[in-house]
Amino acid sequence: MSKAKIAVSKFNDGFSCSQAIFSTYCTELGLEQNLGLKIAGAFGGGISYTGETCGAVTGAIMLIGLKHGRVKAYDLNSKEYVKTLVNEFLGKFKSRNEYLKCKELLKFDFSKPEENEIIHNQGLTRILCPKFVNDAAEIIESIL
Repeated sequence: MSKAKIAVSKFNDGFSCSQAIFSTYCTELGLEQNLGLKIAGAFGGGISYTGETCGAVTGAIMLIGLKHGRVKAYDLNSKEYVKTLVNEFLGKFKSRNEYLKCKELLKFDFSKPEENEIIHNQGLTRILCPKFVNDAAEIIESIL
């Protein structure tokens, strides 16, 4: 099974979009899966269900940092490289989906009770989010 399908399967099993992306790849970058699930747990629904940046996007960005992030303050080359990779990821995700924010991708905002109800009643996360998880997985795999 491809990593993208594994990530979508994790999402469909009940993990958030950020958890599905981050935990699918974090072990090959040296981070234990359960710790990856915990780290990414607060980013689902556009950062703790605020509708901001999609969790599949933040999960992928965290993976870029995990693999290429700087560990010395003076390592400006790593800082620039991460910035380049993140911008590459964001551009590719936007070219596939137009938006980066959860509330724009879903057309409804988790942070507004009446819209949150619509999201759940219409099953929008089950219908729309697997594509975003799949797209993020395919893109991050090409970048990592």
